[in-house]
Amino acid sequence: MTAPDADHSHRTPHTPTFEDLVAEAETAPTEGWDFSWFEGRATEERPSWGYARSMAARIARASAALDVQTGGGEVLASAPAFAPLTVATEGWPPNVAKATALLHPRGVAVVASPEDAPLPFADESFDLVTSRHPVSPQWAEIARVLSPGGTYFAQHVGPRSVFEVIEYFLGPQPEGQSGDRHPDRERADAEAAGLEVVDLRAERLRIEFFDIGAVVHFLRKVVWMVPGFTVDAYRPRLLALHERIEAEGPFVAHSTRHLIEARKPGR
Repeated sequence: MTAPDADHSHRTPHTPTFEDLVAEAETAPTEGWDFSWFEGRATEERPSWGYARSMAARIARASAALDVQTGGGEVLASAPAFAPLTVATEGWPPNVAKATALLHPRGVAVVASPEDAPLPFADESFDLVTSRHPVSPQWAEIARVLSPGGTYFAQHVGPRSVFEVIEYFLGPQPEGQSGDRHPDRERADAEAAGLEVVDLRAERLRIEFFDIGAVVHFLRKVVWMVPGFTVDAYRPRLLALHERIEAEGPFVAHSTRHLIEARKPGR
């Protein structure tokens, strides 16, 4: 590259318009749980417990491990070593393909299984079951496939997560909505399935969206936030939010996360 001509050094870089930002976000791929597209455009505070690191330590010690709703397999693949038998399930076909390509070379089998279907494994098949952000944990199935003394170790999305975004587009939501995601409710459900909860921690974490493209990509990727979201359907709200970000700075929201570790009693 050459230095700019002196006569034109006063020119400023092109500032992306609303249409530029939206068009870029609409064409970005959404498969898997790789969030690198957001770098420089949005930030999310990370939970203090370091789920991926703790999961990796447990899976290296396990003899048979199952990762439920693995997405594109990115979090599981971050583990340096796996149990001798390691299996993952995923229900969304594009993610099944992505996880298979990522995990098969490392000896991990990926099984296509709808998130609401019974787990396609025999009773007491695994001494470790893990999951990061399952849509809805199937406690009875988790308990069934765990061997006695086995552990479920997971990070879940908590209640009213990123509700600032949801309510900006959909308006005020009932206070009790997503109450089934509350850590206390999940503790009760796990215990009802015969598991003993040995660790449960919750945190509320700050998210910042620096441009409207980041909001559009987020809603295209996390499709359950604003069901049926399209740019055309929400263009006036998107444009208003773009102007607000331009005038006031990042749009701030908060995610809720909890770490849960539950043990199946030994014989």
